[in-house]
Amino acid sequence: MLIDLFLTLRRCGVPVALRELMDLLAALQHRLAYADLEQFHLLARLCLVKDEKHYDKFDRAFGVYFKGLENPRGLLQTLVSEQWLRQEFEQALTAEELRQIDSLGGLEKLLAAFRAVREEAERAAAPNGADGDANRPGREGPGGRLGQGRNGRGRKAWDRRQYRNLDDSVEIDTRNFKMALRRLRKFARTGREEELDMDGTIRSTAHHGGLLDVRMRPERRNRVKVLLFLDVGGSMDAHVGICERLFSAARTEFKRLQSFYFHNFIYESLWQDNRRRMTERIPTWEVLNRHLGDCKVVFVGDAAMAPYEITRPGGSVEHWNEEPGALWMLRFRQLYTKLIWINPIPSQAWAHAPSIEMIRRLVNGQMYPLTLRGLEEGMRALAK
Repeated sequence: MLIDLFLTLRRCGVPVALRELMDLLAALQHRLAYADLEQFHLLARLCLVKDEKHYDKFDRAFGVYFKGLENPRGLLQTLVSEQWLRQEFEQALTAEELRQIDSLGGLEKLLAAFRAVREEAERAAAPNGADGDANRPGREGPGGRLGQGRNGRGRKAWDRRQYRNLDDSVEIDTRNFKMALRRLRKFARTGREEELDMDGTIRSTAHHGGLLDVRMRPERRNRVKVLLFLDVGGSMDAHVGICERLFSAARTEFKRLQSFYFHNFIYESLWQDNRRRMTERIPTWEVLNRHLGDCKVVFVGDAAMAPYEITRPGGSVEHWNEEPGALWMLRFRQLYTKLIWINPIPSQAWAHAPSIEMIRRLVNGQMYPLTLRGLEEGMRALAK
């Protein structure tokens, strides 16, 4: 049964390995989930899924595989044999209780009598001859005590899909941003010696005949230098929330981060404070001359504009630009070999906007959607 579940998960895109399947089998042998489908669902997800972005895929695959299983007994009967169940039941009874059962005709007759009484009670409680379990308030539905669904049935945990926003094709929150941005790391030990050097302490202690000799070392810090350019205003107003979360995560993960704003496209000046964007402009040449070519450059914008804003002098909608934006982007490309563009518009819609395709060509195809998968791919491209 677990082999079939394993294969179903693989077909649904969950990257599960045999090692994780063996972990689940070991957990079941220790009865961490016993005769409860909801507990088995949580245990299986814990053992088989190593990245929370696959929770939604796992729940969908689990629901497909166990579709039609109406109670935990079905799972129990699938996992273990009837003979094993009978042995477990008999071991739990005392000798006196076993003699009493034998006097009643044996275990089979006793269980049959219990089933008959229960079925009679359910028929009497069901209105108009309907199934009693389906209409009885508070009755456990398939999957355990999860609240009331249609006709009083409890809702399965994997059908509630509470982890839908953790799939790797949807927009993400600040925490997920941080996890994706951590793929771009270049550690160096700098500063004061304030971190315990465990390996050095062990070697030095052994060298001194067992006399403890504590060694310290500078803390590792991410030395990656990032230039972040953010499009603001106009069509980007619809993406303010997701861009704020990206900016917050970037400020946390990259200590050597410089951020600048632009509107629609790059021209001869930028700014760092939107409240003073008309009075405190920074020449783009100054940014290029101040920051060396070892910086990682990230542009964030929807790239949705009129094509002439990219290709022509005077194309800016706010001022007269002497040189076209495409020329400025070529200058960035010549100086910075690691440059990407993050686009909050879904990638399926890029082909419908000529300006997006133009900018994508200007950045040598290094445009990625603002999703977990897209951000991870962008960080890998910068880290190469």
